[in-house]
Amino acid sequence: MQIAVLLYEGFTGLDVVGPYEILSRIPGAEVVFTAVEAGPVRTDMASLALTADRTLSEVASPDLLLVPGGPGTAQVLGDEAVTRWLREVDAGTTWTTSVCSGSVLLAAAGLLTGRRAASHWITLEHLPAFGAVPSTDRVVFDGKYATAAGVSAGIDLALRLAGRIAGDAVAEAIQLVVEYEPEPPYSAGSVSTASPELVSELRASRLAVLPR
Repeated sequence: MQIAVLLYEGFTGLDVVGPYEILSRIPGAEVVFTAVEAGPVRTDMASLALTADRTLSEVASPDLLLVPGGPGTAQVLGDEAVTRWLREVDAGTTWTTSVCSGSVLLAAAGLLTGRRAASHWITLEHLPAFGAVPSTDRVVFDGKYATAAGVSAGIDLALRLAGRIAGDAVAEAIQLVVEYEPEPPYSAGSVSTASPELVSELRASRLAVLPR
């Protein structure tokens, strides 16, 4: 099973690394990092980069596609080479998935029209412009499309995918290997539990990754 992970300048590292830690442990999985050009691709934290081993043209028929989000999403929205590739590979995938604002890229490519989709809480409002139906759920499955909310939600998405692909026993074993049992010290992990003041402050900050 080939898993293709799209990289682009300004993606969020955990959107990729979190799901990678889960999905790469599925028996028979081959994870391929791909981008418009092969080589290092910088995350939104410029000190960190991941390497795209193959160009988009070299990845034609993955079984599972994963699209991360991040501040770089806004620039990629206008890249026809990327959106065209998303449409082409989606035609043959078993699963097409995203984390964070990656769902906006899928929607912009015309893949989520009429479908429910999750996204980072800051970018949820952009989904209807591309025909998708925004959901505040942490993980959303709609047909073969699976989308996650912001950043850390990608781990939850990947575990659910692992269960559907390889069975619950395999997914539980992977969860135990990575010791995924979150105990956050604060209750500000979602819009519903964070203070309204904090939500407003972040909405107005540089975290607003897409133009309004």
